[in-house]
Amino acid sequence: MVGCTHPIHTGVVLTSPSLRRVGQVALRAGARWGVEESPPVNRAGVDVVAKDGRTARGGGRPTLAAVAEAAGVSLKTASRVLNNEPSVSESTRLKVRAAADALGFRRNAVAADLARGGVSRLVGFVTGDIANPFYSDLASGIERELRKHGLQLITASSDEDVDRERELIDALIERRVAALFIAPTADDHSYLRSELADGVPIVFLDRPPGGIDADTVVLDNRAGAAAAARHLVDQGHRRIALAGDLPRLWTFRERREGFVNALRDAGIGDPERYVRDGLHDAETARVAVEELLALDEPPTAILTANNKITQGALRALHPAARGARRDVALVGFDDFELADILEVSVVGYEVSAMGQEAARLAVARIESPGEPAHLRVVPTVLIPRGSGEIALAAPLEGVPAVG
Repeated sequence: MVGCTHPIHTGVVLTSPSLRRVGQVALRAGARWGVEESPPVNRAGVDVVAKDGRTARGGGRPTLAAVAEAAGVSLKTASRVLNNEPSVSESTRLKVRAAADALGFRRNAVAADLARGGVSRLVGFVTGDIANPFYSDLASGIERELRKHGLQLITASSDEDVDRERELIDALIERRVAALFIAPTADDHSYLRSELADGVPIVFLDRPPGGIDADTVVLDNRAGAAAAARHLVDQGHRRIALAGDLPRLWTFRERREGFVNALRDAGIGDPERYVRDGLHDAETARVAVEELLALDEPPTAILTANNKITQGALRALHPAARGARRDVALVGFDDFELADILEVSVVGYEVSAMGQEAARLAVARIESPGEPAHLRVVPTVLIPRGSGEIALAAPLEGVPAVG
């Protein structure tokens, strides 16, 4: 990562003299963009220098004026060479580039693009929680596809905060990014209607937008959760818990719906008896699962709604945990590192491929802005590894056997 700290990461330097105000917006949102206080830029997209030849930063970075002086050419000629403009002799071009290389001068590409009235080659991605490996894998897939088209990705985390999401989106749009990816937390994105009308490529991932039609890539959450629930029922379980995320999140609502419907279809009278939500990290999940296991009639099987919740459940089920039981079946939604070694059965899918598909939609939107919005639904698959195949040892008292 260059020029930034968590929760922003990127493969490019984010310092841009013409965008101080945008950086301040992001800083007010609590994100550190790596945007420095910088001097203004001229129409060539390079630093304007003070009379003493230094930039407003205090001389820490080589200036265009220094390059021009070293090459023995005018400021305008140096600017034309460094911006690859025509009508400059080859000998002059070589001389200016040699001077720039010797001084370590770097052209401000973002400012140059904006100075010409265009958009930058940067693409923004507002994620939910950057600490979740799901989002880093998603960003990897997006970046891999964008690289083929000369585009570079900036990633910022909303931390599932609605106001923060809005501020980050506004900041990226003000940067005139080439496209924008959003893993939304908010339920209303109608404020982006004008940007969509202006042809700004916006793709929503993992969760659909609210109030607008836009390109979207989501998982088949209901089908994945239903398959997991049916799998646990097939092992003889009737008291099946769902340890879930924040109830306002669309992904959890979909997974809950699939889970509840599958149990109801299996003839379980109160399918929501063991549903617990609001578990957004491993620790709250651990506590919730321990409380479930301490009930007079505890669940014999658990479906966890995402990878972080699964990690909390594993801690609660570990032999060292107080009151832990070895006979509780577990299926986690989302695969995660070492899940195969730990023999955790999961509902899996290709996260990176999901990101690549989103990137393809964005590139297609850049090329054909008038196309109708597209919806891509990524299938899930149940991956049995052992934890979800723990069968009920004996029929529960007062509960009819399955089948």
